[in-house]
Amino acid sequence: MRLAVGIEYAGSRYAGWQRQVGAPSVQAEIERALALIACHPVTVQCAGRTDAGVHALGQVAHFDTVAERPMRGWLLGTNGELPPDIAISFVTPVVPEFNARYRALARTYRYLILNRSTRAPLLADRAYWRHGALDAPRMHAALQALVGCHDFSAFRAAECQAKQPTREVQRIRVTRRGDLIHLEVTANAFLHHMVRNIVGSAIEVGEGSRPVEWIGEILAGRNRREAGPTAPPGGLYFARVDYAPEYGLPGPAGDGLSAMIGEEMAATDPG
Repeated sequence: MRLAVGIEYAGSRYAGWQRQVGAPSVQAEIERALALIACHPVTVQCAGRTDAGVHALGQVAHFDTVAERPMRGWLLGTNGELPPDIAISFVTPVVPEFNARYRALARTYRYLILNRSTRAPLLADRAYWRHGALDAPRMHAALQALVGCHDFSAFRAAECQAKQPTREVQRIRVTRRGDLIHLEVTANAFLHHMVRNIVGSAIEVGEGSRPVEWIGEILAGRNRREAGPTAPPGGLYFARVDYAPEYGLPGPAGDGLSAMIGEEMAATDPG
């Protein structure tokens, strides 16, 4: 039987999603907990691997098992074996053809920027603190140049292993809610550090050191060295994955946590 699971985690103390030798990972914790409930080794495949320090509100993974357990038993039992900074939000059976990575239609990331004169201890490793004033509407306008199917080499990490740099950004928006600036981007797939590199460039526009047109210019130039710096991982959240309706997967439970991180983007959506 193939099962799909929704996963939330705070990535601050992990070396990323992927299982690694000698370093803590989210994948290793999930597989360990599921194996205890299944009574056999379990291997999970996720929709999108996250780097060290990156969080998730709506990660999705799948695994195969011969164990027969009630779905509630999988959910409560696995969460009982996981550390406090990782939880599964749903478990549901799926058809054998389902694959969390290759059947995904789109992925959404959110990035949080705390924009005020003093840092916030409660948001340490949860938002990127910038004390200089940032113009969110200006950042939003500049980033519209990225919507569509483009070569994103200018926002690609040097160590990126993707075979080609073309991705389709379906939507990108920047909004402000009090002292928090939210950048949300939806695409069919992402390159390594793509969102964090976009954020680093958008900040330069927001602080006024670059013109609005600059984002489109560096996109066309395809030169990573011409773009802004890579923003820190702590402000980045893997927000959700979209699949075809026939798979019957629930939405991310993490959407219900939006008030806790001040998201509420729809209320201030610039369109």
